[in-house]
Amino acid sequence: MNEPNLLFECLTYQQQHFPLNDMLCAREAGQWRRYSTQEVIKLVNQLSAGLLTQGITDGDGTAEGRDKIAILSTNRPEWMLVDLAIQQTGAVSVPIYPTINPVELQFILQDAAVKLVFIGDETLARKVASIQPNLPNVQAIFTFDQVPNIRHWRELVVDLTPELNTQLAKQRQAITPADLVTILYTSGTTGTPKGVMLSHHNILSNVFSSSILLNEVGIQGKKALSFLPLNHAFERMATYCYIYGGAAIYYAESMDTIGENLRDVRPTLFTTVPRLLEKVYEGILAKGAEQTGIKRSLFNWALKLAERFEHNVPQSPGYRLQLAVANRLVFSKWREALGGQIRAIITGAAACQVRLLNIFGAAQIVIMEGYGLTEASPIISGNRHSDANRMFGTVGPPLRDVEIAFADDGEIRCKGPNIMMGYYKRPDLTAETVIDGWLHTGDIGTLVDGKFLKITDRKKELFKTSGGKYVAPQPIENKLVESRWIEQIMVVGEGEKFVGALLVPSFKAVKEWYAQQGKTYPGDEAAVTDKAVLALLTEEVEGYNHFFNHVEQVKKFTLLPAEWTIEKGELTPTLKLKRKVIRENYKDQIARIYAS
Repeated sequence: MNEPNLLFECLTYQQQHFPLNDMLCAREAGQWRRYSTQEVIKLVNQLSAGLLTQGITDGDGTAEGRDKIAILSTNRPEWMLVDLAIQQTGAVSVPIYPTINPVELQFILQDAAVKLVFIGDETLARKVASIQPNLPNVQAIFTFDQVPNIRHWRELVVDLTPELNTQLAKQRQAITPADLVTILYTSGTTGTPKGVMLSHHNILSNVFSSSILLNEVGIQGKKALSFLPLNHAFERMATYCYIYGGAAIYYAESMDTIGENLRDVRPTLFTTVPRLLEKVYEGILAKGAEQTGIKRSLFNWALKLAERFEHNVPQSPGYRLQLAVANRLVFSKWREALGGQIRAIITGAAACQVRLLNIFGAAQIVIMEGYGLTEASPIISGNRHSDANRMFGTVGPPLRDVEIAFADDGEIRCKGPNIMMGYYKRPDLTAETVIDGWLHTGDIGTLVDGKFLKITDRKKELFKTSGGKYVAPQPIENKLVESRWIEQIMVVGEGEKFVGALLVPSFKAVKEWYAQQGKTYPGDEAAVTDKAVLALLTEEVEGYNHFFNHVEQVKKFTLLPAEWTIEKGELTPTLKLKRKVIRENYKDQIARIYAS
């Protein structure tokens, strides 16, 4: 067949060009359950027919007229089977983060008038049950796991009778590339979730453009590990790239088993967010710290070499020789911990530390950092695998078909076939965000060398001190979390005399410090009130302050005894700070920073 015109046609495209025995794979009862391309196609068609028997339709063809079906689950093959099946009926999928709180969940299910809900397990079933009396539109709930008194998804896997086959074929033929395929509710860092409407054409255009980047990596017939939430536009679009490009998809069992799954699956690539990369690096450092004698010395020597590495900067013959030795003796073990077959790691959703990118680069682990928004389906730009098209500290060149421009205040605007249809039932917000076809991203940036997009800050996160000076918090925060002593930080100071910060220490590092001092660790809450710990963190912050102008330097901070989490509503599912929530939750601590 020719290139797919609709998302679900990527299935047929794979079947005709490079069918796989392990298209979708997950661990079940300790073994890998592998779904072949042919099995996936059969199940998707049967599920589509099952949905038709439930009265699911494309309605009058409008965004509001089409039936909506929610998916609330962690990553697993069933997630994609249901997603693809929904597409073929002309209905609209509404994927939702499994970590969502009940208040936001109720809002989304009500706002989209969701008719059916697919749920992963019993815990999520209880979450939906707690708000079900407030959901008059929900007609049925199906689970992927077997849950007592709730229908199982397999009930919808029906035989394709001639009548159902004809009905399904008719539904498929009625779908056009411009039709709405999904509504993605963005949790955002502030405010009520907004439903981003994306068409088949929006997402497919991004798949085709992003696949150019993946072709450099070489994914056909290879394996990808998937663990970022599938309901996030980044992982979902990447999944269609894998299907279109012929890569087998293996789903990690959980965030806690990623390391084990990497070694087991031995993938060629995976997508991630910077915080998880930082945790990988922290794990490497912890392993190094366990070494003794010559092995410890060798590890420390290799790490110092890596810290001197600079991408695309000429290196002396002596340094290259040392790096080759370090790669053979030390860095090869780092790569083996990632499965030994990694060709690239793609990261997005937040800025990645340049220092970390260089260290991984020295170890021949290619990190491709990109940038995008759900409203852009979602990728806008991305660093390539080739050295000439990868610049650390930037988010790479814009994708093919994506045009970039800058407003007078530096705000990044983009235009292309990937730009959303609009916000669901919010033409007012759509008109504010997409003007004359240009998506106003809310991010401030510039082009480096006329080619590489660099994000400098979030437009809405800039604040002004009482002295009238503007401060961009993100660059300060991104630099300070490079410290082994700092786990999380949020810069504050709107309308105040100076910049302050809420700071969560790395309790693991602090605990190790206590042990080195021959002291008993008193616990997290007691540690943040310890004057010695405060002095340690003060010295660290002051050491980093020299990277910033006087007005940007953190003059005072307060230590917090617990990390910010998604569950407490302080982080988005991609681990970005929800600044409004954190400011409200810690308003007393912020007030004390400026009390004297």
